[in-house]
Amino acid sequence: MDQREVFFDTHDTDQVERLMNCIAFSKVLASIYDMDTLLKEVLQRINAIIPANNWSLLLIDPKTRELYFAVVIGVAPEAVKDIRLKVGEGIAGAVVQTGRPIIIPDVREEPRFCAKVDSLTGFKTRSIIVQPLIVRGEVIGVFEVVNVEDHRYFREKYLPHLAMLADYIAIAVDNIRNLQKLQARTFIDEVTGFYNTRYLMEKLARLIPQHQERGEHFSLIFLDLDNFKAVVDRHGHLRGSKVLLEVAQVIHGQLGSDDSLVRYGGDEFIILLPRRPQAKALEITRRLRRTLNDTFFLQNDGLRIKVTASYGIATLPEDAQEWETLMSIADRALFGSKGRGRNRIMLGRDLVEVEED
Repeated sequence: MDQREVFFDTHDTDQVERLMNCIAFSKVLASIYDMDTLLKEVLQRINAIIPANNWSLLLIDPKTRELYFAVVIGVAPEAVKDIRLKVGEGIAGAVVQTGRPIIIPDVREEPRFCAKVDSLTGFKTRSIIVQPLIVRGEVIGVFEVVNVEDHRYFREKYLPHLAMLADYIAIAVDNIRNLQKLQARTFIDEVTGFYNTRYLMEKLARLIPQHQERGEHFSLIFLDLDNFKAVVDRHGHLRGSKVLLEVAQVIHGQLGSDDSLVRYGGDEFIILLPRRPQAKALEITRRLRRTLNDTFFLQNDGLRIKVTASYGIATLPEDAQEWETLMSIADRALFGSKGRGRNRIMLGRDLVEVEED
């Protein structure tokens, strides 16, 4: 099927109205800057343009190159949230592979049809129309309409609008993903590849109120490398930066999937520990301290550099009620560790020194 064969009938008032709805939808999409809002708009507006009880929008995951259901109508979203389709798998996968739309009036006569979604959801697919979402020659997803009663009528009346919608949605998805990449770069420290202070401030401003509302703990670890200037003076700034990178990698290796590592500046780091009480934060810090003390750095450069660090821990709600105070208390605990001789851990607003384990 060639989309160029499809034309709008300008004498059909219903078709003209749907065309105007498409144009209005494109203007809405152009003003959206996050994926959740985009998908909500797709969910709310598509039925005004394409009358279908069963349709879905599938996008390609940039990391896995697999299709996943971003929006689905006619099936419970929970039933399809873990389903993934490979390129070339089923009709949707075939459209991704070829970049061309496909209409299948009867899937029983189509060898490319994959019944995986039906078997997992209990849905019964009889027919399917799949339109690719293409940006700069690359397929980034598909729009599919399932179980259309009259394919000839749908092709004449609605297929042009489906093609337009696919183009508009593809551009919007691409714009949002590019914006997300740009935003992500502004949150990344160039030396270590982990988060920077801009990320820290935005994350704390969002997470602390959430934890307060839920009555959850939130711990923060402030750490500073001991006598790091001596490493730079002896081995130079380039190797000093490599040590910081390797230190950050060691720290990150001790953290959980929900924890965040931030390079605060110079040789200082901050670790964010959502939903972690002080006892758990101390356990993590002790383990990190042992690992850091036992690690040799710059071994690929033929060196065996040792570094230690001083640590300060603060926890919500015991030590503070807002993120500025939480950081201040952790910083003061860190300063206390430095003052007690370095390579130490101190806790909370009462500056309790932790004995070596």
